[in-house]
Amino acid sequence: MKDYKLLWSDLHTNLHHHQMEELESWYNHAKEIIDFWPIAYYPFYMRKDKSGLGVEDIYEKEIRDKDWEQIKAFTKKVNMENKNFPMLIGYEWQGAGLDGDHNVFYLDEEGELHAPNRYEDLCKALPKGKAIAIPHHLAYSLGHRGKNWSTHNPEYSPFAEIYSSHGSSESGYTDTPMTRHIHMGPRTGGTSVFDGLALGNEVGIIASGDNHSVPAMYGHGYMACYSEDSTKEKIWEALLKRHVYGVTGNKIKLKYSLNNAIMGDKIKAEPPYNHSIEVEAGDAINRIELLRNNILVDEYTHSGKWEETELRNTVTFKFKIEFGWGPDLRTYPNITSKVWKGSLETSGEILDIEKCWTSHGQKLNWKETNKCDFELTTYKTSQSGKWMGPSPVTTEGFIFEIKAPIDSEIILKVDEKEYKIKVNKILENTEVIALLEESKALAKEVFGFEDYYRSDPFYHNAYKIRINRGTPDIGYKVKWNTTTLDKKKKKDYYLIKVYQRDGNLAWSSPIWVE
Repeated sequence: MKDYKLLWSDLHTNLHHHQMEELESWYNHAKEIIDFWPIAYYPFYMRKDKSGLGVEDIYEKEIRDKDWEQIKAFTKKVNMENKNFPMLIGYEWQGAGLDGDHNVFYLDEEGELHAPNRYEDLCKALPKGKAIAIPHHLAYSLGHRGKNWSTHNPEYSPFAEIYSSHGSSESGYTDTPMTRHIHMGPRTGGTSVFDGLALGNEVGIIASGDNHSVPAMYGHGYMACYSEDSTKEKIWEALLKRHVYGVTGNKIKLKYSLNNAIMGDKIKAEPPYNHSIEVEAGDAINRIELLRNNILVDEYTHSGKWEETELRNTVTFKFKIEFGWGPDLRTYPNITSKVWKGSLETSGEILDIEKCWTSHGQKLNWKETNKCDFELTTYKTSQSGKWMGPSPVTTEGFIFEIKAPIDSEIILKVDEKEYKIKVNKILENTEVIALLEESKALAKEVFGFEDYYRSDPFYHNAYKIRINRGTPDIGYKVKWNTTTLDKKKKKDYYLIKVYQRDGNLAWSSPIWVE
């Protein structure tokens, strides 16, 4: 595989009209998580029809054009000031709902915000090669904002969003749900990513957030792309070539090549077909699937192959720490957030830190090889930023990769308290630290409540730290080579799906064989 750079992004960050003053803070947050940022301005709002019914509509042209000019000016400014973090202008297009929702992005900062009712008219208005329109939440019903593959144009839509905060649009019967937005559901068949591939469309695969309150929200999906460098022009070239893939949460590093092609490419039919897959996950790898024409053709199961291996005295491992939970809003309505100030230290070396952040207000200071400091803010409510309602209450955290003696300790300091955790204990199981004394003090202060025959009033309202079971590198790194010989159709397509132990997924873009 050519020496490409692996770059991460969120291709679906919806900034609303009422959030325009937050543009700079969104940009600064995005810089902390991803490598480039294509913004997707959201020119829609809820209004009352004269009948009194609430309906979603597009803003008046004057309002959206003013916002659009502000976004273009901001993008020009930051791209001049910081060429190491490219920003792309973009907006969400929905039209009449007959073709499915698409996010439009431009290579340059001079594109226009078009609002026709049909996708075909949108494509006619976009400059070929300098604009793309990426479909999302495809698996909703046709005619009701699900993807219409009969009008699809691969020159403008080279890839599709298989996963987001809505859930999975892989197919109408896949293993990952699509249930968050009940009013748009349920998921169906005929409109999904796999349906589009089965119809012969050469479309790549990404995941991205559909985030309306913060860019690059952990757990809502990221896209990855293999680019020759970090410039906007080379990134754009990678997008057009479909050298992209998607993950649900963890930034799973996935390389997939077939003979001399990489994900997104198309090659001539010349057997044998040698598939090379390399994965570095954020947790233990469960299995890797090779799919041909949406059907499992080969599989490598990693679970059961490494767990009983005797580890050396010094071990490289990953583990996730989460902060959050806390007082029930029904019991303590005035307590909606908590600031956590802490540090993590090892006698070994911190190799990598992945930020698992879901909201604004997070900080990481990592300048020493064996120690980092952090300040996190967790919230008891996580409204989506629009009328769709709340998403589940989220946590903030990190995935640490550390190399250290197996009998050494990790020193975690949080709000002046020190916790020493043995590396070998981290590798054995998950541990929860509940701040029970603080919860008891709160109950006494607010209610004069001090004792109960069981722990519920205190434990259920306690802030908690979860130290997830760690995994040695033999559990989260896999190289797998396999070969297929035959062809099933005139044009076959292969793709990789990766399953982590904790439920996180990755999908490669397909490679086509014709």
